[in-house]
Amino acid sequence: MKIGYARVSRQDQNLELQTDALNVAGVEKIYQDRLSGAKADRAGLNQMLENLRAGDTVIVWRLDRLARSLPHLLEIAADLESREIQLISLTEKIDTTTPTGRLVFHIFGSIAEFERNLIRERTTAGLDAARARGKLGGRKPVLDSEKKGAVERMLAEAKKKALSPNYRQIGHIVGASERTIRRFASGRYG
Repeated sequence: MKIGYARVSRQDQNLELQTDALNVAGVEKIYQDRLSGAKADRAGLNQMLENLRAGDTVIVWRLDRLARSLPHLLEIAADLESREIQLISLTEKIDTTTPTGRLVFHIFGSIAEFERNLIRERTTAGLDAARARGKLGGRKPVLDSEKKGAVERMLAEAKKKALSPNYRQIGHIVGASERTIRRFASGRYG
């Protein structure tokens, strides 16, 4: 039986590119996850691995969709091999049923891990360089100085009247979440 596995890193990402390719490859069942590959415990992957039987073939769009690191990828591949389950990667054109396929599998796995490490290093270097120039990364703060002043006034007014502040209402007024207002009131906001 041909079994497909597809994964994206976030809930808002789309699996269609992968699932379309897996369907074209003739898979009979597709297991999916919408979770970072860095997470060891992925429900779709775990369920697929439990349901596989000798003679099955696991098909993935790319190897990096299957495993979180080269050691994890090799661990999965060894498990599949010991259970007489084949592994095919469509993008890398890897088929572990042949000696050449197994060699290419190991080479591509190493390259994929190397690429992820380079991306991580470049991202870190870019963020460090931006910080050195005084720039902050990430989203703009929800509360600018004007909104902070308004929140401070509303909190002070509630305190003056010996009332508990209504964080949700204050957040609604300034366009922020209740959690943001609570963080600001406790001094934990940016």
